[in-house]
Amino acid sequence: MKIIDIYIIKKFIKTFLTMFLLFIPIGILVDISEKVDKFKEHDLSFNQILEYYSDFIWYYGYFLVPIFVFLSVIWFTSKLSSNSEVIAILSSGISFKRYMQPFLISGLLISLLTFYSGMFVVPEKNKSFNEFQYQYLSKNKKDRNVTKLYKQIGDNDFIYVSSYNPTRAQAYNFSYEVFEDNVLKEKIFARNIRWVEEDSIYRLTDYFKRSYSNDLEFIYTKKILDTVFNFKIDDLSPVNYQAKTLNLFELNKFIDLERASGSPLLSSHILERNKRYTLPITVLILTILALAVASTKKRGGIGLNLAVGIILAFIFIFFDKLFSVLVSKSEINPNIGAWLPNFLFLFVTLYIIKVVRK
Repeated sequence: MKIIDIYIIKKFIKTFLTMFLLFIPIGILVDISEKVDKFKEHDLSFNQILEYYSDFIWYYGYFLVPIFVFLSVIWFTSKLSSNSEVIAILSSGISFKRYMQPFLISGLLISLLTFYSGMFVVPEKNKSFNEFQYQYLSKNKKDRNVTKLYKQIGDNDFIYVSSYNPTRAQAYNFSYEVFEDNVLKEKIFARNIRWVEEDSIYRLTDYFKRSYSNDLEFIYTKKILDTVFNFKIDDLSPVNYQAKTLNLFELNKFIDLERASGSPLLSSHILERNKRYTLPITVLILTILALAVASTKKRGGIGLNLAVGIILAFIFIFFDKLFSVLVSKSEINPNIGAWLPNFLFLFVTLYIIKVVRK
């Protein structure tokens, strides 16, 4: 590695950290100004607020890493160009491809850290962040669907409840069906079902069981019955943000369960998983795009390059949000929704590099 490589890598990392440390506190101050009334309304302690903003940094910092990288490269590369340093580097016989290497090394390092954080660190922070949001900040916003719930919990087992109260761990008008070769073999009814935490059992009220065997029907009833089932009470209706709180391995298992149960949120869960893969790739694409935009000396100088960079950043955010909404509100494949913005900007990047190299 040559001196010029070390110089560029140091500049890259230093500028990126400066951007992060500059904009995140600004974001926190803006957020505090918007939510201070709700903090007072719920009489939240300083430690609760401090913990919330600790999670806030991870939550928003993670998603903004590609934008911070993009603006960082635009900024310090524009300074190199304005000082004619880029021209000097390329005039010394170094090819544009070779010139890109230290940028790619820096981008790859940040990309790998982003990948690990997104798969294992950020999900843990998301749990407490979203719990705080729904408990104190999201007025009249439900964190899950609690009516008319139908779930498949096994290859042949199906559950239905008319409503579910997550606070009391209780559901109403409970129905449990067991099929064998598409033939109903057993059906259980109960006016309500409640999870008893201290005994680790389910308590069913007005229990009624009908089973079939050898063309015979058997009926069993009981006012109150304690029993066990092979599902958790929260499986009836996971919180809407559940996928965001699971690490990669937990998320894969969760998606398999949601697919088997026919969850209406399946596409959103798959989109969440795909975005954990696409975001590190976005870091690399925007690194190269920023390099291409800022490597040529312009009359407008750094200001023009930053303006172009900010416009491109907002265009990327727009497309990313657009396809995310389309996935959740329509039948668009979540794989397309996650990867298409990257492919669009990859083509833009390759085109700009081609122009710059000429």
